[in-house]
Amino acid sequence: MSDARDTGLELDPKWDANGLVTAVVSDAASGELLMVAHMNAEALAATLATGEAHYWSRSRAELWHKGATSGHTQRVVEMRIDCDQDALWLKVEPAGPACHTGERSCFYRRVDAHGLSRIAAG
Repeated sequence: MSDARDTGLELDPKWDANGLVTAVVSDAASGELLMVAHMNAEALAATLATGEAHYWSRSRAELWHKGATSGHTQRVVEMRIDCDQDALWLKVEPAGPACHTGERSCFYRRVDAHGLSRIAAG
């Protein structure tokens, strides 16, 4: 059974117990998966207001403007929300690597039966 949140056109995020939704981030041009982060209401509002990605840092417990210190900002080209409004998909134009390790994507390792292996940079 669906409700207005599932089928309507009003933005009404379904925040988790910590007031967060998951944000999946991909490169708008290539489609490459860059990172997964979280947003609270303040981060979502800041992203919508500025056009640049803002997230909620769970480890630092603070609002995080992606690239504020590194310069590796993410300009939001398009933002989508899933059917029950508990996850966001941001298509961005990244100004540098997405990962704090300096990798273009946070998903630079493959998992297999033997552990992890590095994926060659594209």
